[in-house]
Amino acid sequence: MTTPSGFWRHRRVFVTGCTGLVGAWTVRALLDRGAHVIGLVRDQVAGSELVRAGLDQRIDVVRGGLDSAEFLERVLAEYETQTVVHLAAQTIVGIANRSPLSTFETNVRGTWNLLEAARRCGYDPQVVVASSDKAYGDQPVLPYTEDAPLQGRHPYDASKSCTDIIALTYAHSFGMPVCVTRCGNFYGGGDLNWNRIVPGTIRSALSGERPVLRSDGTNIRDYFYVKDGAEAYLHLAECMAARPGVCGQAFNFSTEIKVPALDLVRGILRVMDSPLEPVVLGTATNEIKHQYLTSEKARRLLDWAPRYTLDEGLTETVAWYREFLGTPTRPARAA
Repeated sequence: MTTPSGFWRHRRVFVTGCTGLVGAWTVRALLDRGAHVIGLVRDQVAGSELVRAGLDQRIDVVRGGLDSAEFLERVLAEYETQTVVHLAAQTIVGIANRSPLSTFETNVRGTWNLLEAARRCGYDPQVVVASSDKAYGDQPVLPYTEDAPLQGRHPYDASKSCTDIIALTYAHSFGMPVCVTRCGNFYGGGDLNWNRIVPGTIRSALSGERPVLRSDGTNIRDYFYVKDGAEAYLHLAECMAARPGVCGQAFNFSTEIKVPALDLVRGILRVMDSPLEPVVLGTATNEIKHQYLTSEKARRLLDWAPRYTLDEGLTETVAWYREFLGTPTRPARAA
């Protein structure tokens, strides 16, 4: 579908989690379209793409977190916010397993604080809430469709199930213009969580070390390039404005490619022209075996499709880390 020309020009957009992987690329996409971006920053992350690319110098930075609805209401009101893109979350499964309370505080309480602030601020901003494919939990039928039950059982998965339900509650109970996105595993330049499979593999290979897989390598996941993700969030917001019936719904966004973890690692090494072989530990716990999505609803109702293949996304991602880590164009081959 077509959307209003110049939709984002001078539009006041509040982005949470803007120092994170998806947040930084979303801010870049908004700035490229002429938006006035207000970014919520809790911690200074020196290596963030937001800082590295100087994007933080082009937005209004608000220092704080999601723990106060009153603070968030003040920000949304003072900046006369028209769109909210809620990306802030504790996203690491291992941290959620070790520290579930902090994960619930950020992902669950933080979401209701933000939605309550949006409800009360007086400007009725549209709100795009980032949930996750993890919100579905373990399902007997794959791929996940949007009408599958939300049944996360482990701490991270449960936090995203709650995020999702709370967001749509505000849409249906209060008539707020809210939508939820459920995406697969994001990857791309700027992810500094080195225990994740993509950045961890790349850094190891660039150091001449064999990458380590915590799982047994057979876990199937849906990998989604961050640039496609940023475009999906913006496209959804445009559709919410052009067609109000879109509001109050959840949408899967995915490349619909089913990739076992071991195949992904070998694919990264192939893109890097590396001879290394991964080490498979098989020690991961509290993780669902197979997770992947269908984006049929987004294609049908939003006229959306990803732009990048997996190899194209990985090639750009590897190039970003080569520059970031200051490594040569090609890693030295083993003798």
